[in-house]
Amino acid sequence: MSIQSDNIEKLVQRRAKARLGGGEKRIEAQHAKGKLTARERLELLLDPGSFEEFDMFVQHRCTNFGMDASHPDGDGVVTGCGTIGGRVVYVFAQDFTVSGGSLSKTMSEKICKVQDMALRNGAPCIGLNDSGGARIQEGIDALAGYGEIFERNILASGVIPQISCIMGPCAGGAVYSPALTDFTLMVKNTSYMFLTGPAVVKSVTGEVVDQEQLGGASVHASKSGVTHFAAEDEKDALETIKNLLSFLPQNNMETAPFKETSDPVNRVDDALNSIVPDNPNKAYDMYGVIGSIVDDGIFLEVHKEFAKNIIVGFAHMNGRSVGIVANQPKVLAGVLDINASRKAARFVRFCDAFNIPLVTLVDVPGFLPGTQQEYGAIITNGAKLLYAYGEATVPKVTVTLRKGYGGAHIVMSCKQLRGDINYAWPSAQIAVMGADGAVNVLYAKEIKADPENAKAIFEEKKAEYEELFSNPYQAAQKGYIDDVIEPRNTRFRVIRALEQLSGKRQEIPAKKHDNLPL
Repeated sequence: MSIQSDNIEKLVQRRAKARLGGGEKRIEAQHAKGKLTARERLELLLDPGSFEEFDMFVQHRCTNFGMDASHPDGDGVVTGCGTIGGRVVYVFAQDFTVSGGSLSKTMSEKICKVQDMALRNGAPCIGLNDSGGARIQEGIDALAGYGEIFERNILASGVIPQISCIMGPCAGGAVYSPALTDFTLMVKNTSYMFLTGPAVVKSVTGEVVDQEQLGGASVHASKSGVTHFAAEDEKDALETIKNLLSFLPQNNMETAPFKETSDPVNRVDDALNSIVPDNPNKAYDMYGVIGSIVDDGIFLEVHKEFAKNIIVGFAHMNGRSVGIVANQPKVLAGVLDINASRKAARFVRFCDAFNIPLVTLVDVPGFLPGTQQEYGAIITNGAKLLYAYGEATVPKVTVTLRKGYGGAHIVMSCKQLRGDINYAWPSAQIAVMGADGAVNVLYAKEIKADPENAKAIFEEKKAEYEELFSNPYQAAQKGYIDDVIEPRNTRFRVIRALEQLSGKRQEIPAKKHDNLPL
């Protein structure tokens, strides 16, 4: 065998060994937990044959605590680029079979390299996290590595889409990279995130809790809102990433890809004419409205289990990607609270950063009252949503279906927050407050002065108030509503408005950065 042939054989063998990560036994242990390996995950995520790996032969440089005895190629993370649906993405997948996927200085360097390349080349960056945390043997070097990753997350924010998928443990400082990215996915029963683990919680607070209760996918999807999607298994998580990317542009200088549809622009839905109940206190399902107006009824909901009183997510309208924000009358009457405000504000800001038009469906009676909300800073949190809509320069089309009361009306993309086209259904009620509350304020003395006729006076004044404000025409007369539309035509009217706004150019005053009310 020639020297050249021998060298090639050594290369082939070394590549084969590197692809095995921690070896067959550890791969089997990974599978026994119901988890795929880093390479198997990338194979499912990326288009077949598209993956180009970087830094396969990188090794750690630690010599402390016996670490010099083993120097596996790749050092616990697989990095590179590939395509999803033919579009370039940069990826890293932590390999739990090598040192538990713990982060070393060299691992951070590999991750930072793909982050830099993604930012430089204007392509999404996707991280598949499965790590035991910082590599303790490396001490401050590992911590410095995390800091380098976080800084790149920050610099890339609003420039390229960043997606994190938690497919195993993610604890301590490691949680902050996913928290800084645009979307986080978790896998039920096999992934968890927390700053301090159950043992530390017990020693400090005395609280007994397991990993799933403390930071499992279901907890973060429904209670904290840390994760945007809770997948049934790893394959579901990777399919969700692909689906999500189909609604997003490559970067902040581009628009999302167009999706062909056979759904007619002028399709009408007579069911919308009767979906809002005659009784203003009766609920209906906003999902029915969303499904009716978007292309083919397809809607990718974000934060589905968190703050269910508001709905956010992506859809296509006449083939173009849009962000949907809608109050949900079936949950807390669609009222805005702390969590709903935070959820919607972050979504609005993402859409604005990446040139995705906003369609807002309004049926909101106000903000949730009570000491819990006030002490939790509902004022500041509600201001986040107001701020997000007010600073957004993408096309904004708003449809008020029923209630639009008080400050909540203002917050939900009203004309004064630079809403471009604001429509209302004939059932819309736009006022400072509902009729009952208004009468109690406006006519309190008159009602109190005549207790025998108090009920009759109340009903008379209520009818007068409803005549004035339980319709959209007061707002329309003043130009706050651009048109009152027939519900069944909503799809057509919204699409036509979006097409009219497709060339919109709007800027905000020059500034270093804003000061969002955090």
